Amino acid sequence: MNWMGNLQQLGRSLMLPTITLPVAAILLRLGNLPWDAMHIPQVGELLLMCGTTIFTYLPLIFAVGVALGLTENAGIAGMSALIGHYMFTVSVEHYMGDLFQLGVPGGILIGLIAAVLYHRVKHIQLPESIQFFGGPRMVPLLMGLVIFILAGIMIQVGPMLETGMQALTDFILGLGGFGTFLYGVIHRLLVPSGLHHVFNNFFWFQLGAYNAEGNPVFGDLPRYFAGDPTAGIYMAGLYPIMMFALPAIAIAIIQESREDLKPKIRATFLTAAFACFLTGVTEPIEFAFLFVAPYLFFIHALLSGLSMWIAYVLDIHHGFSYSAGAIDFLINLHLSKNGMLLIPIGIAYGLLYYVLFRFAIRRFRIPTPGREEGSQLEEWAGDIPYRSPLILQALGGKENIKNIEACITRLRLTLVNDKQMDTAALKLLGAAGVIHLGGGNVQVVFGTYSELIREEIMKTIRKDIHQVLFSSPMQGRMIPLEEVPDKIFAGKLVGNGVAFLPEKGELVSPVAGKIVHIYPSLHALGIETREGLQVLLHIGINTSHLQGKYFTAHVKEGDEVEPGQLLVRFNLQKVKQNSTSLATPMLITNADIVKSWSFAPYKAVKKGQASVMSVVLKNAVTGGGSTYG
Repeated sequence: MNWMGNLQQLGRSLMLPTITLPVAAILLRLGNLPWDAMHIPQVGELLLMCGTTIFTYLPLIFAVGVALGLTENAGIAGMSALIGHYMFTVSVEHYMGDLFQLGVPGGILIGLIAAVLYHRVKHIQLPESIQFFGGPRMVPLLMGLVIFILAGIMIQVGPMLETGMQALTDFILGLGGFGTFLYGVIHRLLVPSGLHHVFNNFFWFQLGAYNAEGNPVFGDLPRYFAGDPTAGIYMAGLYPIMMFALPAIAIAIIQESREDLKPKIRATFLTAAFACFLTGVTEPIEFAFLFVAPYLFFIHALLSGLSMWIAYVLDIHHGFSYSAGAIDFLINLHLSKNGMLLIPIGIAYGLLYYVLFRFAIRRFRIPTPGREEGSQLEEWAGDIPYRSPLILQALGGKENIKNIEACITRLRLTLVNDKQMDTAALKLLGAAGVIHLGGGNVQVVFGTYSELIREEIMKTIRKDIHQVLFSSPMQGRMIPLEEVPDKIFAGKLVGNGVAFLPEKGELVSPVAGKIVHIYPSLHALGIETREGLQVLLHIGINTSHLQGKYFTAHVKEGDEVEPGQLLVRFNLQKVKQNSTSLATPMLITNADIVKSWSFAPYKAVKKGQASVMSVVLKNAVTGGGSTYG
């Protein structure tokens, strides 16, 4: 069983029900405004009632949300989870009263059951006379049976489970400040894998109990909003990290970037810092240094745990509905205890992080964005529809994708073979990093554009399009065709495409096809793809007069070639000395059959690197006449 993949999907599904929590927090904050002084107390009462209702039905919300999240929003799974949760809750309360409740974990369990049943039976075919109850429609029927069994088991083992949960709660809470430190460290270390959502669930929605006007409330987060004065210890210490420490890292990265790249890095990371400060979305900043300096991330985790401990020692209680950003800080400040102390702590943390990261980046030459050529995190939202086909190809193509989902900052994928994924191409296309979780489960961090990228990839997968993808024909740097120092090529009079500045004297095939022409001087050749595209590769500018002196062909006309296959080897230095430029155009000469073009960023590329150019054909074309010769 692929446990890591299952946990990854569960962590993603837990994000869906938590979206409701900011709504509850806003309603409660509005409800606490002085409506009595405005002589309309009913408004305040109604707002408080609406906000409280969300927390009251939070287990039910999680049951439905998890079922939907794990079944690609299958409505019948969500409905089954809804029915199942009501059946389970009413049955257990009838025999055990309000003394025992599974709360949010119980809702998650029922959501999981509904999802598992859905995936097990959705393809089952029954005899024609009873096929109405076949497939997904079996889920509610089976859900009733499973909940009957589960409720019976819970009635029997409930008292023992309650005793065990109480003992675990007492142990964790008994750790005091050290317990909050451990939580802070583990929470931060799990962020790269996305499993922190699973880990947080116990602390935020199950740990500790509070009686709110006769209704038991469980978990640090609901207890905080219910007015428990002891709640908020597993949230308060996160505010200095989100609001101050991580934005300070962004500023340090900006300051240590190269002067020529600093404007672009400043625009990108000031946006990331502001988003982190306001909303607590940390991944765009954390992934900027996680992969190039993992030891810094470990130090970051220890300091995060220390922040939790400091908040505990100073008796600070503060909470949030979504994440520890400034918006939540202000909205929920009225419920806090010593909450304003988080501001000086945060300022101190910001200064510490700024000094620490500037020193580390400079001292250890850490290649954070802006210190190397190009940046891993760029603003390119407008290019998403054009880059997504390239991203799909870099993932190994649609045949390599079993499942693709997205959360706030990353694509979560299950691949047939993760070795077919081109990590270098993904980073070239804007990924901050790639995380391998085993069993074909992969996360690709694209920041807050991840959901948009997923949507565009799904469009590409669903469309019946005729697409041809090109790899890099050489190692070097890809440049726009307009930068080629030749008016014929730059003006696209021969054809459209891109060009490359080689670093090594090797030309490889960018596509699968047939060699239809090799020029006598060996400086250029033509390939016709199986789709009918006619591709011209031209090594250097004004190189025909060399008469093949520094070129060696490794293919002949009529040969079938595959991407990455060696075509021509040439003496790089001699060709450079005896030509106008080494710029090597890769052109489609029958561009009239192309419907749309996609280009990767113009950066350094490796020989054979996938996904540097993609074209979609107007119609299916197979083996048209060649223009070469």
